Amino acid sequence: MKRIPAIATLLVIAMTVVGCATMSSMMGWTTLIDGGKGLDNFDRVGSSNWAVVDGAIQADKKAGKENGFLVSKNAYKDFQIRVEFWSSDDANSGIFMRCANPKVITDKSCYEANIYDQRPDPSFGTGGIVHHAKIIGPMQKAGGKWNSYEITAKGPNIVVVLNGVKTSELTHTQFASGPIALQHGSGVIKFRKVEIKPL
Repeated sequence: MKRIPAIATLLVIAMTVVGCATMSSMMGWTTLIDGGKGLDNFDRVGSSNWAVVDGAIQADKKAGKENGFLVSKNAYKDFQIRVEFWSSDDANSGIFMRCANPKVITDKSCYEANIYDQRPDPSFGTGGIVHHAKIIGPMQKAGGKWNSYEITAKGPNIVVVLNGVKTSELTHTQFASGPIALQHGSGVIKFRKVEIKPL
């Protein structure tokens, strides 16, 4: 008789896990990375060694000088994106948005929410939008821990929230639509969750 409650409990847990994933997609979210799954949702640009390591997608080396990117196969105009990432203290990475050319990703052809604790000019370091929106208040350090970005792009407005704190805000019309790109420039970067929702 004690087996029935145990089985019922396991069924409830299983239904909750499946329900959360289904609920996320029912609310309009598309999962691009979930743990070690999702590399096939991106095209690779550059020479970084993207691989599944310890339940996340990681890059820690480049074959040449060129930065490495995972570029989404779809373009996005207005959207919300949620990203869970881990970076080493010396990492240079970022979330590139509305990229003009999916084959050539730069901080001058996309909007970039930066992940760069050791940037020489910290005003556009981790939490800033490179070249466009300086960090609001002191820069949060992302190195050595898991972090979350929540970014909303609607029309000309982009708001970046790092670990629950708004770090930059931009009104700008240069890039209206384009793919998302995840960068590896230096150090170690890991992504364990990337979800996007068109608005």
